[in-house]
Amino acid sequence: MRRGAPARLLLAAFAVATAADLVSLLAGADLGHQIAKPLLMPLLAAYVVARGGPTLLVVALLFGWGGDVFLLFDADPAFMAGMGSFAAGHVCYLLLFRRTRTNPYLGAGYAVALVVTVLLLWPDLPAELRVPVAGYSLLLTVMALRAGGLGLYAGLGGALFLLSDTLIATGVAEWPQLPAPDFWIMFTYAAAQYLLATDVLARQAGTPVSPRPAVGDTVRT
Repeated sequence: MRRGAPARLLLAAFAVATAADLVSLLAGADLGHQIAKPLLMPLLAAYVVARGGPTLLVVALLFGWGGDVFLLFDADPAFMAGMGSFAAGHVCYLLLFRRTRTNPYLGAGYAVALVVTVLLLWPDLPAELRVPVAGYSLLLTVMALRAGGLGLYAGLGGALFLLSDTLIATGVAEWPQLPAPDFWIMFTYAAAQYLLATDVLARQAGTPVSPRPAVGDTVRT
């Protein structure tokens, strides 16, 4: 097997699993979703390992897998555990992006979006989830901002991650939802993790996929 072939096969498997999950959500096939969703992050993490990616990136993706599995269960303790697992993943991303330079205008935009979103959601969230959701939202917003300092693709990944979790929060708050809301949550989430991972890998390999200064010392953590 040619050098690099295992990584390509793993990435193809991730794409197939993602497509299967999204089609299952559109078709209302709960079993398909329950089978496909837990495969996504392990496959993407295995792809990162095959590419020789940084350990922190692998750990971040595996914490994402933990969050994915917990959120398959419709119970408040599972939701809290899932949020905690995703939060741990964001901490890994923050450590990975710790030396990136951020745009103050982007930071101001994210700060405004965070405050407005939390204020609007606050009265409609269950009382016991208000503080945890606000704290998690702050952590996720900072991660998205720091990702923007790595490059365009990582910045888009951070923004999509923020959008995906905001859609989840609006569902918890029982706001009106888009048609097929779970489809959009998983579409934006899978795209976010893929973009974050591939931008980190590209910069580690010295072939940035977006026009930003190299941050090789950071992504080799």
